[in-house]
Amino acid sequence: MRVWQALVLVVVLLGWHLATRNPQAAFFFGEPLKVAVRIWQWFTVGAGTLEVGTGETTWFTINFPAEIYPHLLVTLTETLLAFVIGTALALVVGLWLALSPLASAILDPYIKAANSMPRVILAPIFAMWFGLGIWSKVALAVTLVFFIVFFNVYQGVKEVSPVVLANARMLGANARQLLRSVYLPSATSWVFSSLHTSVGLAFVGAIVGEYLGSARGVGYLILQAEGTFDINTVFAGIVVLTLFALVLDGLVGLAEKRLMKWQPKSGETEKL
Repeated sequence: MRVWQALVLVVVLLGWHLATRNPQAAFFFGEPLKVAVRIWQWFTVGAGTLEVGTGETTWFTINFPAEIYPHLLVTLTETLLAFVIGTALALVVGLWLALSPLASAILDPYIKAANSMPRVILAPIFAMWFGLGIWSKVALAVTLVFFIVFFNVYQGVKEVSPVVLANARMLGANARQLLRSVYLPSATSWVFSSLHTSVGLAFVGAIVGEYLGSARGVGYLILQAEGTFDINTVFAGIVVLTLFALVLDGLVGLAEKRLMKWQPKSGETEKL
């Protein structure tokens, strides 16, 4: 299977290379070799610095050996903060509304309205509220992550078997024990299925925020390249972001395997 997957990648890259041998096509679609060279230069050539602080006060300065690192650190920081904050908020609100039918009924139209809103248009508002630092990007990305995880948590709790709940209550389980031993395990599989999608959305929020106003970040590098019609640098930024998104998704997958050991595999279920 790995060989076939690698072969698909080779075929795509070879097709891209052959299709862009024409200078006109290369102008619009870039060249894979030049994209690879640009990524190599980002990580090996040039030096960069990142000043950490608030406003006009600088707490400390980080020196990096190559150009991409300060930009990559900013984007990854925004993404991870948005991912963690959005997931935590979604877990709390999802559990609360799933276990409180009255609150759920009251807030239902407002949640649907907020979810239907194209949240990218909130970016200028967040820039006014939080400034052009990382927090405006984090706020935008949180709005993208929150609803994906929230609806999965809500549905996971609602899908708890009434028989399991009745048996747990007959055994004397209190509300806290029901939450820990019944509701949370039921929602966990739903949560992890949403986290894989949320990883990409956290990156989307961070990059869109950097597009609209930033002096640091991979999105800033891509925006500068677009302004000079440097398509190879644009593709280099896309490749770098994709690779790190895959790394973060892989970490989520490892956490899922570790926390979901209690869940039987498909083969084991068939044997049972």
